Amino acid sequence: MTTIRREIPIAASPEAVWSVIQDIGAVHTRLAPGFVVDTKLEDGPARVVTFANGVVARELIVGVDKDARRLAYSVVGGQATHHNASFQVAADGARATKLIWITDVLPDSVAATFEAMIDQGSKVMQQALSDVRT
Repeated sequence: MTTIRREIPIAASPEAVWSVIQDIGAVHTRLAPGFVVDTKLEDGPARVVTFANGVVARELIVGVDKDARRLAYSVVGGQATHHNASFQVAADGARATKLIWITDVLPDSVAATFEAMIDQGSKVMQQALSDVRT
């Protein structure tokens, strides 16, 4: 299994960043606009996320922990036989945030594809989240 870990510095408060991360139906408008072009909520809870490159992923929402400011989800179907990921929001100084994104994926042969999308998404999220205010 490949683990992909990114720590993304954000020039916004943890409260502001968490308000976006926990808004699970607004990935395309608040978290990663342009990188994600649509998000549809389903029962379960789950969401279907459509990326600008045409990839469509169904993500099961595993948990939203408000106290820990952590969102966990799992992509089902597609190239990966196993996928789980989480975002955790942590304070980084007085008014800044570190967004920690950890993704585990199998088989290892699809890891490079996921890593490229994670790197691109990280840049978009960093910009979008730096513009958010509480």
